Amino acid sequence: MKNFLNIFLFFILMPIVFNYTSAQNFNNALRLSEPGFNSSARALGMGNAYTSLSNDFSGTIFNPAGLGLVKKMEFTGGLNSYSLQNSTTFFNNKTDYTNSTTDLNQIGFVFPFPTYRGSLVLALGYNMLKDFNFALKFNALNDDNNSMIQYLSGYGDISWELFLTDSTGYTPINGGLNQRGDVLISGRIGSWSLSGAIEVSENVFFGGTVNILSGSYNSDRRYYETDIMDYYDSTILTDPAESETSDFQSFYLNDILDWDISGWDFKLGFLYDMPGFLTVGATVKFPSKFNVKETYNIYADAEFGSGTTFMLDPQILNRLEYDIISPYEFTIGGSLDVADLLVSADVKYIDYTQMEFSSGLTPTERSQINRDIKDIFRNVINYNLGFEYELPVFNILLRGGFIFKKSPFKGDISQYDKKYFTGGVGFAASRTLRVDIAYVHGWWKNFGDNYDSGVSRTYQDLSSDNVVFSVTYGMR
Repeated sequence: MKNFLNIFLFFILMPIVFNYTSAQNFNNALRLSEPGFNSSARALGMGNAYTSLSNDFSGTIFNPAGLGLVKKMEFTGGLNSYSLQNSTTFFNNKTDYTNSTTDLNQIGFVFPFPTYRGSLVLALGYNMLKDFNFALKFNALNDDNNSMIQYLSGYGDISWELFLTDSTGYTPINGGLNQRGDVLISGRIGSWSLSGAIEVSENVFFGGTVNILSGSYNSDRRYYETDIMDYYDSTILTDPAESETSDFQSFYLNDILDWDISGWDFKLGFLYDMPGFLTVGATVKFPSKFNVKETYNIYADAEFGSGTTFMLDPQILNRLEYDIISPYEFTIGGSLDVADLLVSADVKYIDYTQMEFSSGLTPTERSQINRDIKDIFRNVINYNLGFEYELPVFNILLRGGFIFKKSPFKGDISQYDKKYFTGGVGFAASRTLRVDIAYVHGWWKNFGDNYDSGVSRTYQDLSSDNVVFSVTYGMR
């Protein structure tokens, strides 16, 4: 067997994997830094425009100062069902793929303490902040003169190890292969949150939240290149020194990326409940400090018409640990309560150029990735809109909203921005029990490269659907 250069190959492979499954690069920082939108059914039904409200356990996510409005002890629990659909176009061939998950969304307590004047409130519990759920599938003939085999054909690379090249790294394979594959991604980030709020003067509240973060991320990609046109028949040896390398049939690569995620962050909030009908709020979320323990595994093989299969032996297995710091997030919000109608809006500012690899890699690697972050990303303004209308006859609350998340990449056009319509309903099952349900539909576009840039590209139309169910029990 040829001498396999394991460490060299690992760094060769880093650029070839999809932009959402690559080894250490700027996308890892974005994956952890981009806010999710999981929350309670009430907040989500109102488009997460909740900074000036936050008068329940979801204040631990949005604005801890809003917890100061809670007057009685509450318990909240919820479930989230999430489904992502990806309609992928690859060389004019469209393939649909779906991935779904159901998780505990929220569980927590809010404890108002008796005070002589003002309010003092603590909250403790768990929130699921982000779901990494993703799916992609593609299948088409790439009739151009390129392939992943060629991209990995250097001396000591995967194609060399699988006898798809001669001893110098030259391969007779020059494209014309059917390319197919799929990607399944799962995982989530959750937080155990401890929040406190205090009324410092009449109708003026300050609060803070400490989050202990934990989670996981798993990406599993399968990729095939097959000679369905029989361009490389029995007269062609991919390695002239090996007689069994005639009649190339297929190349297969499977790479699996696993993360164990931990970290912490802190948020400060302010809320002013103006007498009458207007409430304003503002928050500062300080940078999250993430620690990532990564395991990266690669398997590959090549099949020939002679009946021989050459396998990558040993497989590539690398373990690394590094730290990532997310950017600050600044949010302001306001709400109007007129008769039976409540209208709210939030605006959030994030400068993604502040993302940073802080430790765990060599200084040179960190410096290069952090420079890439400065060059590739931009600051964005996201916004949330929502309303809640009370039907006085039936004691039912109707909700609706809109979420806009601008793409953080420089130069991206609006089709890459994420947009969500939300709706929901809430009703009091009894004097102490409230039930809320929300539905969210989102849509956006994306693209990914199997290798190189633009020569084997998937164009993705993505949509998502969330159903969130929450129950709140208030002690009286």
